[in-house]
Amino acid sequence: MRTYDVVVVGAGAAGLMAAGTAASQGFRTLLIEKMEKPARKVRITGKGRCNLTNAKPLDQLLEKVRVNRPFAWDFLRFFSNIRTIEFFKKNGLPLITERGDRVFPASGNAGDVANALEKYARKQDAEVECHTSAVRLETENGQIASITVRNKKQRLETIRTDHVIIATGGVSYPATGSTGDGYTLAHALGHRIVEVRPSLVPLEIETAPDEELAGLFLKNVALSLKIDGKTEAKEFGEIDFFDHGIIGGAVILRISRDAVDALIDEKTVMIELDLKSALSPEQLLARIDRELSQLEEGAPLRDLLRKLVPMKLVLPLAKRAGMKPTDPAQQLTQEGKATLVDRLKHYRFTVTDYRPFEEAIVTAGGVDVTQVDSATMQSTLIKGLYFAGEVLDVDANTGGYNLQLAFSSGRLAGMLKK
Repeated sequence: MRTYDVVVVGAGAAGLMAAGTAASQGFRTLLIEKMEKPARKVRITGKGRCNLTNAKPLDQLLEKVRVNRPFAWDFLRFFSNIRTIEFFKKNGLPLITERGDRVFPASGNAGDVANALEKYARKQDAEVECHTSAVRLETENGQIASITVRNKKQRLETIRTDHVIIATGGVSYPATGSTGDGYTLAHALGHRIVEVRPSLVPLEIETAPDEELAGLFLKNVALSLKIDGKTEAKEFGEIDFFDHGIIGGAVILRISRDAVDALIDEKTVMIELDLKSALSPEQLLARIDRELSQLEEGAPLRDLLRKLVPMKLVLPLAKRAGMKPTDPAQQLTQEGKATLVDRLKHYRFTVTDYRPFEEAIVTAGGVDVTQVDSATMQSTLIKGLYFAGEVLDVDANTGGYNLQLAFSSGRLAGMLKK
C-alpha cells in the first residue's frame, strides 16, 4: 500500500497551488486528477486568455466576493493578489495589467498559466497522477486515515495518508472535470452542502419584440437589475445578445448571481438598460431635435433611429415606441419624442431563465464554510481534511477574483497547519 503525507484531489488552480505548497514544506505529496491533464478549466478561462487575478487594493478586492467575505478575508490576507503576482513572475510567467486592474499573462495564453502552475507543483516534487479519481475517504477516530482512488487502469487502490485536500472545483464547465465529486466526498463525512447553482452565467430573456437582437454587442451601457420591481444592482459596461434570447457580457455576468437566486425563489426579474447613460432626458431630447433638423425632407424614422442606436436596435426600438421605421421622421410629435427618450433610457427585458452549469464560469454554493476553519482551511469535523477553491461556498464577481480565491485558499490549505 502506498503512503503519502498528503493527497490533493483535483489538479485545478487551487489543487496545483496546494500540492506545490505542501511539497515545498517537505510533505510527501500526491496530486490526483480525473482528467487526462491538469488545469483543464484554467486553460479555457477568460476566453483562453486567463484573467488570473486583479491588482486592486485587497480591501477593494474583498468587496467583489459575493458571500462569506469574513471567511475569505483570512486566506486572502495570507496569500494576497500581490503575492500571487509575485508568485507567477518568480515562476517565469510575465504578466500585464489591463483595464479594471485585471491581470493576464503577457502572452495572452491561458495555457501558460496552467503550465506555470503544473511546473511549480512538479518542481517541488509533488507527484501528479492523471486519469485518477477519488472514490471515498476513510477515517479513524475522527482523523483522515486513507483515500480510495480509481487509478488509470480503472482499478481501486487504497492509499494511506493523514491529510487530504479537496480541491475538485464546482460543477461549472463539467467537460473540464468539474462534476461535483468534492461535494460527494465532503457530504459522506458529514459536511453540509449549500445548494449549488450557476453563477457568472448568461441569462435568458423574453424575446418579443426583440427577435432581431441576436449578434448585437453594446458598449458603455448602464444596467439596473430589478427584482420584484426593486432595483437590487447597477452595473456599467458591455452586453452581448445571442440567439434564442440569450444575453451575456460582463455586466450580465456580474448581476447573474442575484438574478439566478431570484429566479429560483420565483421572483420577477427585470433588466433595465439605459442606452444613453451619458445624456440626461433633456439632453437626449435636444439631441433628437438636432438630428431631426439635419435629416432630408421626407426621411423615414429609421434614419433618425440609426443615428441614435446600432442598426439591430432600430426595429426593436421602433416597436417598443409603437412606431414604424418607415414613418416620416419629421412627423414625430413631442409626445413621440418623449416616448423615444423613455425607451432609450428605460429599455426593459423580462428575465425568464438562466443558462446551465455548462455555460457558467463558476459555481455558487458548495461546502458550508461554517464547518471549515478559515485560519487553516481544515475541516472542523474531520482532522486532516482540508478544502480549497470553488468546492467551498465562496464566489466572486468576474474580473480575476475567483481565481484569486482559488490561489489563496489553495496556498493556505497546502501549509497543512494544525
